[in-house]
Amino acid sequence: MTDAELLRYSRQILLPDFGIEGQERLRASSVLVVGLGGLGSPVAMYLAAAGVGRLVLADFDAVDLSNLQRQIIHTTAQIGRPKAESARSALAALNPDVELVIVKRSLVDETLPDIVSDVDLVLDCCDNFPTRFAVNAACVAAGVPLVSGAAIRLEGQVTAFSGRPGGPCYQCLYPQDGGIEETCSANGVLAPVVGIIGSIQATEAIKILTAVGDPLFGRLLLLDAALMQWRSLRLPSDPQCPICSVKCA
Repeated sequence: MTDAELLRYSRQILLPDFGIEGQERLRASSVLVVGLGGLGSPVAMYLAAAGVGRLVLADFDAVDLSNLQRQIIHTTAQIGRPKAESARSALAALNPDVELVIVKRSLVDETLPDIVSDVDLVLDCCDNFPTRFAVNAACVAAGVPLVSGAAIRLEGQVTAFSGRPGGPCYQCLYPQDGGIEETCSANGVLAPVVGIIGSIQATEAIKILTAVGDPLFGRLLLLDAALMQWRSLRLPSDPQCPICSVKCA
């Protein structure tokens, strides 16, 4: 580790359970961020600032004026530009030592398993169920941990999945034939709420990558920002889950 790196990451390295070993684990890590909107913005920025060695940035959309209320990685000058390119520019300016790879298409295709199997951890920061289910299935198949977040109105949730057989996984939480999907475009969202949830996602990712602390595996955090109250719920495995349940021969 260079003198410049020691200085840049000095406040993390000072942490008793983190140290130089934790920083080196981050530098050796590769992470996929799915979605570079309200959640993906703080996630990508904190992971780049913290020194994750390689970030794969996936988003098929372009920056729109309506995004800028909450998607803080983008600026007015980037309107109309692909979000993946806009995010790469912002992160390169923030930390030029991080390797940045962009994917400018939907991940619901045959390339997703290869992309997931090439990283150490995935963060689900997207806003639609088809992508969430596809990413979850790919993570379980590859045994890659997944950190999932969601926010709408003044509410948010975050959890983490180990990727191990037997679950739980995202589909244990939301069956694929579940209810109607709500969106921020239809229901609205308070800007800082996505920042809160995204920051927790980034924290969980760093904990998992560095083996520091106790990750949110099997736990679901729920935020009611109107009352500023948190609830923590146990998330059990679904023995009938078609994705993560262990089938006996």
